[in-house]
Amino acid sequence: MKISRFFAFLILPAALNCEAWATTYNLPANNNDSVISEFNGSLPLTRAEQNETLLDVARRFLLGQQEIVRLNPDVDRWHIKKDEIIRLANRRILPDTPRDGITLNIAEYRMYYYPPAEKGKSPQVISYAHGIGRQDWKTPLGKTRITRKVKDPAWHPPESIRREHAANGDPLPAVVPPGPHNPLGAYMLHLDIPGGYLIHGTDIDKIYGIGMQITHGCVRMYPEDIEALYQSVPIGTSVYIVRQPIKVGWLDDTLYIEAHPDLEGESTTRDQRYAAALELIEKANGQMLPEFDGHALETALTRLNGEPVPIFKRP
Repeated sequence: MKISRFFAFLILPAALNCEAWATTYNLPANNNDSVISEFNGSLPLTRAEQNETLLDVARRFLLGQQEIVRLNPDVDRWHIKKDEIIRLANRRILPDTPRDGITLNIAEYRMYYYPPAEKGKSPQVISYAHGIGRQDWKTPLGKTRITRKVKDPAWHPPESIRREHAANGDPLPAVVPPGPHNPLGAYMLHLDIPGGYLIHGTDIDKIYGIGMQITHGCVRMYPEDIEALYQSVPIGTSVYIVRQPIKVGWLDDTLYIEAHPDLEGESTTRDQRYAAALELIEKANGQMLPEFDGHALETALTRLNGEPVPIFKRP
């Protein structure tokens, strides 16, 4: 069954303030639906007002580096010319986790925070870009919780990290005090995981690493995002850390699929990816495989740009 697609183009101002670029979405009215949109039926774009990089655009709109690069495969990330049009993110499929507390889907470098519903208001979810652990310092998976919150933390680098830096000719002190060059940023949240894993901010030297595999296993966020999360979540908040490169979900009787590429150090074949997608589609449709749009599915699994693609519509 072919799915027709129509988008209105929405040009957002390049000088938009980060605080005005909302990352808050209303959850679907139907609890069984899982596709969220910031601009209903629109494809958001922005026009560069000066020569800059794609990373500058990502920073301005609080998007991750890998995310904006995948959405703009034909754009030179290092040379954006004035008046060039850049595509931004809009729709997302919620990860397959409880809609409670925080979910980190490391496969897409994004966090989903479900704040307590306010009386008289629609339930919401807030999504943030973040960086994750490198190939040799992987971010652990599983369910955990926030055990402690610290403002203006000092960093006590573990001995293993100090040895690594020393071997690279960049020795670290035993303690890095709070400040603009502290890798933890201004806020950090301790996770109940052996090894001292954190959700934290970033220093000014690595701010463009958000949305990449850049950390020693911790989760790194933009300064304004970690501040907002720090102020919102209480100690004891549940945290689900998952790796879901392929997500499937409904919205208004239309089934969508969203696919992301492998992380560094992973190697999934085309057949493995296709088999995983079929399993998720069947699960979403009550354990029955529908007559979906095979071309749309193939496109999603080939492009791997994180855009939700419609593949089936209920009669």
